[in-house]
Amino acid sequence: MSDGLEKLSPETSLGLDVLYGRYARWFRARLIRRYGAQDAEDLAQEAWLRLAPYQATRTIRHPRALLLRIAANLMADRRARRSRRARYLDEISAAEGRFHEAPSQIDEVMARELILGLPEPLRDVFVLSRFGGLTNVQIGEKLGISPKTVEWRMTRALAHCAAQLRR
Repeated sequence: MSDGLEKLSPETSLGLDVLYGRYARWFRARLIRRYGAQDAEDLAQEAWLRLAPYQATRTIRHPRALLLRIAANLMADRRARRSRRARYLDEISAAEGRFHEAPSQIDEVMARELILGLPEPLRDVFVLSRFGGLTNVQIGEKLGISPKTVEWRMTRALAHCAAQLRR
């Protein structure tokens, strides 16, 4: 149909590969217009993954609408996480301002050893984030990796540091 609102009859069941072939370019373009290029690729990939169980268990009557709804829900979750993270970081920086004291020489040496003990890919992300002050997008561009990979490596680096401190 020319209005872009293609409907499938209830008895029509298309495989995910057919749906992807039919709607992937349209979907990616719509996401870029709606959410920007930075988030569009991650949203598109995750939306297609979330669509698979729907397709396997029932007929999708309005695939475009379902894809857009899935993407909108994913973006709402992402924005909520970003908001919570920003509030948390604000609280941390406010608390640090009240209770800040200079680290001892032993603390500095221990921190240096802890950071040097990280695997190189994790250490690169950690250092650029914590000491370089770069965002995940900037780190990703600098290292040639996606912001999602930066986030994953940072999470792993922090978990590694926490595990070392518990010892």
